[in-house]
Amino acid sequence: MSGVDDLMMEITPEVLLKAYACGIFPMAESVDDPGLFWVEPELRGNLPLDDFHIPKRLARTIRQGVFDVTFNKAFDEVIAACAAATNERQETWINKRIVDLYTALHDMGHCHSVECWQDNKLVGGLYGISLGGAFFGESMFSRARDASKVALVHLVERLKRQGFQLLDTQFNTEHLSQFGTIEIPKAEYEKLLDAALLIDAEFLTSEEQNEC
Repeated sequence: MSGVDDLMMEITPEVLLKAYACGIFPMAESVDDPGLFWVEPELRGNLPLDDFHIPKRLARTIRQGVFDVTFNKAFDEVIAACAAATNERQETWINKRIVDLYTALHDMGHCHSVECWQDNKLVGGLYGISLGGAFFGESMFSRARDASKVALVHLVERLKRQGFQLLDTQFNTEHLSQFGTIEIPKAEYEKLLDAALLIDAEFLTSEEQNEC
């Protein structure tokens, strides 16, 4: 992890993509802190797509069709919800600069959201970066039980179908480990990243891109 970057005013979406290609990503100390710092974990969270595990209770929820799931239909709402404090999460690391940068990447076709809806209300979702055959998960939120988990399941299905090879979770957590997330050394992650970046994968189908 590096210190606060004095040149963050010069960071552009293009520079941010180059940073991801090098295995680093930005965070803020808090939602109210205007600064950013670069992060390069020694142990990286990685969710092997072929070993993705769906807990039985969650599989039942998915079969019951509790949520309607969409892609890139409410990106602004998803990133705003991820940045908002909740009773369970008093502080977040998503400040205005991050929102602006990732919204620009969304407009460029490199940042995507998955939304879960219930009774036409957004109740969960996640967002992340796509680059080559790699997807970098950024943050998720849930306002209904299992909503963010269902979004993750649909994300993984989409990534596998579209030929992605790497799902980077940045860190491993108890929440993510139930799906098969592991920690790998930085050197091993860099090899996986380099291989994934050589793959020409598209997050959206041509039909979906036309709709957007």
